[in-house]
Amino acid sequence: MAETKPTATARAATSVQAKKRSNVISWIAPVLCIIGGYIIWRFGMGAASGFTNPDPAGGFWPNHVGPIGAFHGVYEGGIVVPVLIANFLIVLVFAIERMLTISKATGTGNNDEFIRKVQYHLANKNVDAALAECDKQKGSVGNVMKAGLRKYKEMITNTELDTEQKVVSIQKEVEEATALELPMLEKNLVFLSTIASVATLLGLFGTVLGMIRSFSKLGDEGGGDAARELSRGISEALYNTALGIGTSALAIIMYNVFTTKIDGITYGIDESGFTLTQSFASLYK
Repeated sequence: MAETKPTATARAATSVQAKKRSNVISWIAPVLCIIGGYIIWRFGMGAASGFTNPDPAGGFWPNHVGPIGAFHGVYEGGIVVPVLIANFLIVLVFAIERMLTISKATGTGNNDEFIRKVQYHLANKNVDAALAECDKQKGSVGNVMKAGLRKYKEMITNTELDTEQKVVSIQKEVEEATALELPMLEKNLVFLSTIASVATLLGLFGTVLGMIRSFSKLGDEGGGDAARELSRGISEALYNTALGIGTSALAIIMYNVFTTKIDGITYGIDESGFTLTQSFASLYK
């Protein structure tokens, strides 16, 4: 009976293993930031010593009057202010978290230079030296390249598959390693993209509430004193707009910075896969 030649799907189990990564920060950080936003607003901006006529009753939302300085003036922007402060803190937390994660994923050296070194070693059929370069480089590109090189080395001694099937096997290994790396890079960016849109709307919402409150006083009191109260109320309401726009602008900037860096890493990963498949196809026909 003739021996059946294995197909490209009959391949050894992948050496790529899913990495267990906890994402506790994605739910605990927003809660802590909301609490922190209220504490800053209530006990920092709303400290009794920062007003000429503080509310002795205190409570959840004291009715302090006569802020001393702009910092305490923001307190009178209303209950939307702590929500905006919380949004700002969330942007800072996840900007730092993504910065650390993406910096680690970038690796220890230039990815283009790393790929050139791997290409040089592969051209000289020195796979072990290429693997050593991966250990030095680390990062997402290094991890994907290392997974592909292990399969590359395995396929060199494989006598059951033809060249085309071996190339497909290497390509699948690279794809599986890539599928494990990319989610880690893009994780938590949704917070930045969401706040970039929502913060401005929250700021406008706070401004509208402040304007309603100011015009209500104008209608109740009337006269020159009411006009002065209206002017002050409008100024206080606009603090919400300023906080919302500033937070949204920061979120947009950080989101674009991180997506640009991720695109660069993704390009390096794609180039790694192309390097491995083309090298094997040309050297081990």
